[in-house]
Amino acid sequence: MATQLSKAKSPTELVISWEALPDDFQLEDEPVENTGQPILAGALRESLEISGFIQPQMLIASNFGLCATVNGQFIAKAPDWVYVPSVNEVVSNRKSYTPNLKGDIPAIVIEFLSDTEGGEYSVKRTYPPGKWFFYEQILQVPIYAIFEPDSGLLEFYQLENRRYELKQPDENGRHWVETMGLFLGTWQGTKEARTGYWLRWWNEAGNLLPWAVEQIEQERQRAEQEHQRAEQEHQRAEQERQRAEQERQQKEQLIAYLQSQGIDPNNLPPF
Repeated sequence: MATQLSKAKSPTELVISWEALPDDFQLEDEPVENTGQPILAGALRESLEISGFIQPQMLIASNFGLCATVNGQFIAKAPDWVYVPSVNEVVSNRKSYTPNLKGDIPAIVIEFLSDTEGGEYSVKRTYPPGKWFFYEQILQVPIYAIFEPDSGLLEFYQLENRRYELKQPDENGRHWVETMGLFLGTWQGTKEARTGYWLRWWNEAGNLLPWAVEQIEQERQRAEQEHQRAEQEHQRAEQERQRAEQERQQKEQLIAYLQSQGIDPNNLPPF
C-alpha cells in the first residue's frame, strides 16, 4: 500500500524538510529510454562552458538526484538536466543534492520527453510523488521545461502562485531565463551524428552560444577572413609599389628625353 505524502488538501500543509540522505538510500536509477538524451543534456552544458558562463559555485548536472524529505519520507528525483545558481560547497563528485541544506533551489529543471515513461507530467501525490508535483509543490523550482526531441516541441512553465503556468515564446521562438541572463529555445541541425531538434542558449543580444565544433568553425572562418584581409592588403601594397615604379620609370624616361634634346631638366619647373 502506498504511503500518503499528506492527507491535507492544500500543498502548503505538506511537512517538507531538507535533510542529508542516509548513506544507504537508493537513488533512482532508471535506464535512459532514449540514447539521444545524454547528447542533448551534454550539448546544453557544452555551450555554457565554452561561453565562460559556468562558475565554480554553480551546479549543472543531468540524471542527478534532487532530494527532499516530505512527511518523514526521503524523496529523490533525477531530472534530465538541472541548473543550480549557487551551492554552499563545491564538490567534485556529488551524488545527490538537497536544496536549502546544500545551497540554492534549482533555477530551472529540464526533462526530455520519453515515449514510454510519461512521468514528466505526473502530479501524483502518493509516495513516491510524480515529477511535476515534486518540482512544483515540493522543490518549487521557478522554471520547468519539457522538451520533445522528435517534434521539437518545448513547453516552458513558470511558477506563479505555486502553480506552473505555460508560457508562450517570444517573437524569435525563445524563452527568457532571468536567473541565467539567457534565452532558451529550439534549434534544428546536426551534432555528433544526430540530426534533429536541440535545445540551445542565446545571450541577451540574441547571439547563439556555440558548441565546440561551431566555435572551431567560427575560428577557422575568422582566420580565413584575416588571411583574406592580409592578402588584400598585400595586393594593395604591391599595386602601390608598381604605381611608384611606373612613375619613377616615366620620370627617368622624361629626363632622358629632355637631355637628348639639349634641355637641362633642372631648369624646368617641378613636376
